[in-house]
Amino acid sequence: MPGKTTSNFRIPKAELTGVYGRVMTAFSKRTYGEVPDFAYVMFHNRPVTKAIVSFESKVAKFTALDPNLKSYAEMVTAATIGCSWCMDFGYFMAHNKGLDEAKVRQVPVWRESDVFTPLERDVLEYAEAMTATPPEVDDEMVANLARQLGNEAIVELTAMISLENMRSRTNSAMGLASQGYSDACELAPLAR
Repeated sequence: MPGKTTSNFRIPKAELTGVYGRVMTAFSKRTYGEVPDFAYVMFHNRPVTKAIVSFESKVAKFTALDPNLKSYAEMVTAATIGCSWCMDFGYFMAHNKGLDEAKVRQVPVWRESDVFTPLERDVLEYAEAMTATPPEVDDEMVANLARQLGNEAIVELTAMISLENMRSRTNSAMGLASQGYSDACELAPLAR
């Protein structure tokens, strides 16, 4: 069960009203234990909320990329941006997916860690390069990943990193911070 939020809402929480608000609240509590802070902010604009929820439900069905690689890429993206809400939620999701929590915990310090395979390190480097402003991706990096993963998986990897950039930048801009999701995990998040 998530803990207390540390968010500093730059956009005030909206009341989750109407049928859509009740459905969102029920789904969130059943799936995550409580309503994620971003839902309260996004609910100010229901068309945006509905579009994001619809898109995320489609993204959840992607299967070309190994879930471990996907999780590592999302988490290093969130760590690079500095989104504590996304890191907190990422640990929670990795826990729920049964991923190796000790390894996931090392993502923010992957360059100093010896737990990652060469492929995992390539994925983490690619995610950081995509997240840099301006992006620092080069032809060799993409060709290397395409050889290892195949084109379908690298397209999915690229899309997931882009999506996590949107999530992390949006949540950071809104002042959202750790909500205590990682408290459900075996290991607390590693401070960066």
